Amino acid sequence: MWEVNQLQRIPRESLRDRVYHILQAAIVSGEIAPEERLRDQELAERLGVSRTPVREALQLLEDEGLVETVPGSLTRVTPLVSAAARDAFPVVAALHALATRLATGRLTEAHLAAMHRANEALRACMESGDRGGATTADDEFHAVIVDASENQEIRRTLERIMPKLRRLEFAQFGSLAGRASWQQHHDILLALEQGAVREAAALVEENWLSLGRLLAPEHESGK
Repeated sequence: MWEVNQLQRIPRESLRDRVYHILQAAIVSGEIAPEERLRDQELAERLGVSRTPVREALQLLEDEGLVETVPGSLTRVTPLVSAAARDAFPVVAALHALATRLATGRLTEAHLAAMHRANEALRACMESGDRGGATTADDEFHAVIVDASENQEIRRTLERIMPKLRRLEFAQFGSLAGRASWQQHHDILLALEQGAVREAAALVEENWLSLGRLLAPEHESGK
């Protein structure tokens, strides 16, 4: 059985959301393994809550494609399938490019400074092999642009899709050792600082598409 460092007992307020975020993080990081069975009573006991918020959280995770119910009322983590993530990468890339176009003109020096800090943190984490830190830093870099776009539909759609991609990224982190994420981010920042809107949006889109080609290549159909 998986060891759940993140599944500590939690207070009663916003139980469904808190349970949801804890389970989502554990699934994305691989702490709860693909195809592992999820028993609501067991999860409730570990979290110190009733079964109701656990069941509600599992339903949300099923809506996101991270959990599935199979015949016989068995609930489990969905298998790790590259094809599902491959379909999502172009959508994510297009949404981030759109956010970049919308954010241009709203990005301040403080925004750009935050992106520089996140990019330096990304480089350090990639060099040290820190999967969690690298993912957090990458999220922080792109979140600045998404926040500055002030578009809630983009934000909500990305929140629904991104866990699938991050899950694959965690599982295949070793494949990213030679990826030039830091340099790609540096080029994005340079374009933003120069006010080159189209170039920045194209670079952001390529940043995500290149990750998709690496993690979910076309020749791995069905995996």
